Amino acid sequence: MEQFYDILKQLIRIPSVVGAEHPFFMFVKRELEEIGVTVEYYDGVLVAKGDDPSSGYLSAHSDRNGLICTGHNEFQYAAFIAKNRADLTGNSNSEQMLNNFTSRFVDEKVQAYQPWSGSYLGLGVIKEAYLCTRRNNIIFKVEGFDHLFPGTPIAFMDKLEIKDDLISAQLDNVLSVAIIIYMYQIGYRGTAFFTSSEEAGKSWRFLLEWFKRFDISTDELLVLDTSPYKTLEELKNIDIVLRHRDANAVFRSSLKEKIKKIAIKEKIRYQFKDTYLKNKMAQNGTKGSIGVTELGRLIHATKGAIQGTTLQIPTIGYHTVNETTSDKAVQSIITVLKRLYIGVA
Repeated sequence: MEQFYDILKQLIRIPSVVGAEHPFFMFVKRELEEIGVTVEYYDGVLVAKGDDPSSGYLSAHSDRNGLICTGHNEFQYAAFIAKNRADLTGNSNSEQMLNNFTSRFVDEKVQAYQPWSGSYLGLGVIKEAYLCTRRNNIIFKVEGFDHLFPGTPIAFMDKLEIKDDLISAQLDNVLSVAIIIYMYQIGYRGTAFFTSSEEAGKSWRFLLEWFKRFDISTDELLVLDTSPYKTLEELKNIDIVLRHRDANAVFRSSLKEKIKKIAIKEKIRYQFKDTYLKNKMAQNGTKGSIGVTELGRLIHATKGAIQGTTLQIPTIGYHTVNETTSDKAVQSIITVLKRLYIGVA
């Protein structure tokens, strides 16, 4: 796994705040072109093509959470500022967590960068974060950034930590991007999509536009992501996370059963997240969302013309710089992908 972790360590250092992913896209583009993969850049999506583009369709969002300067010494959570909002309706788990976000940000180091070139613009420290109910967003006070102009993206300072078979960083969703690059290095020959603005609910639109542009449809789109859990105990009992559906659509793809069969054969522990959430709500006598995914939005918008399934890595510490998963989970997802697309484990 050393080759994989070398990729991940590099990617984590490249900022990719929601709506300001260009420098990250350029880094991914170079990495893939160096190994002979064709890469095309469209509005909101970077598309990689191997020697047999129709042999697989992988997708991972490339944006990470961060801040945007919105005025003199004023900074807001990037995913929820008005210009980034798409179809955020309050039913996603990340929106419901807004009230719980504020305390986790205090004393975090952040870096400002040029959204086009990626040039470093300085280091700051978050001193305060509070929820503004009028703007339905988190407002930050950051020390060291009084020189910044509105529109400047600010990323969390991040590095990969590996300890006791656990890996930690702002993993959502740079982990999946690293997995796709690694898959190309070891023989994946299909197509891969790296989307922007997923945290703002917009990425599916860019993906849909690409499929429409070339009049392509598929029922085997496989979307990679992380999936949040609350406790380390839960994390240690699950290797991969699947779904029958999300809040928007049912996932009808043969990929789901193929992955399940591979998991059983390889003794990979799996869980269906929608079933888990429904059972938990039934036990607690509560009502809530079973989650909203990029894929569900895409299936719903195309009335099933685009279909597929999700393959996710379980994590704790969702939407923090200490989001954590296990090395076993990472190895498990790579094993599944190798079986699906390369024919080896």
